Amino acid sequence: MTSPTRAPEVLAIGRLGVDVYPLQIGVGLEDVTSFGKYLGGSAANVSVAAARYGHDVALVSRVGDDPFGRYLLAELTRLGVDNRYVATDHTYKTPVTFCEIFPPDDFPLYFYREPKAPDLEISVDQLDPAAVRDAGILWSTVTGLSQEPSRGTQFAALETRGRARHTILDLDYRPMFWAAPQDATAQITRALDHVTVAVGNREECEVAVGETEPERAADALLERGVELAIVKQGPRGVLAKTADEHIVVPPHFVDVVNGLGAGDAFGGALCHGLLQGWGLERILRFANVAGALVATRIECSTAMPSEAEVDEILTKGA
Repeated sequence: MTSPTRAPEVLAIGRLGVDVYPLQIGVGLEDVTSFGKYLGGSAANVSVAAARYGHDVALVSRVGDDPFGRYLLAELTRLGVDNRYVATDHTYKTPVTFCEIFPPDDFPLYFYREPKAPDLEISVDQLDPAAVRDAGILWSTVTGLSQEPSRGTQFAALETRGRARHTILDLDYRPMFWAAPQDATAQITRALDHVTVAVGNREECEVAVGETEPERAADALLERGVELAIVKQGPRGVLAKTADEHIVVPPHFVDVVNGLGAGDAFGGALCHGLLQGWGLERILRFANVAGALVATRIECSTAMPSEAEVDEILTKGA
């Protein structure tokens, strides 16, 4: 077991890999001639986004014993994320993800994670129970529930956490990681009993609670005991509900270059707002702008904005 240490403000558990993104826009991979290499993976991107706002952030994950794994460990440190809970796997290689960029709304992803990615081998002995219990935010993901031992480890963390405040489940359902949607639904149903915040888009809410209509989806999440339900509605903005509040915030429109990192930027900004104790409307407006800024850039992790960048846009009302 990892030796106890001071709990981070944000502790995230989940996917970590290398994003290899084309530097040519509007070109299929078969014709691309140059690429950029970036840290990627949803939980890792959220970690980097939260660290960009000055928070103490740690990631629980796993990489391969290879050059890409060493790159990710170093890149986490460079981007301000504590990598002490990222183990090195001696069986599976570090995963690589390619994308194609066809703005404004077509960004095919190609995951190279066979036969298995190390981040799905996360084990209970990587957890620091005190850090899990005492972190300001615990961020977990649906992807992490798709296979063992990651699934059992994530549930162990949730049980240790005891549904403490700001226990967040990212409803990041990706069909390629599951045999069938109903398998994901079963695990999400179990996980919702342990979390206080759930965030996802309409399609992810359908898998989670059988609802795509944002109001009904949020209500269904609240009925499961979640304290804050956030439903992303794409061009209709974002809806959030608690027992006492109902907020709808319009989107911040930009010229999209690559929309893949916007959701993770939203997640990191959500963590920031919750830790700052902001009101719900302010959090959503801030997170919307953070996501929009990343959508104007090719990469994800290294594109995460600072608070000053977001505030400048909010102040201008642009």
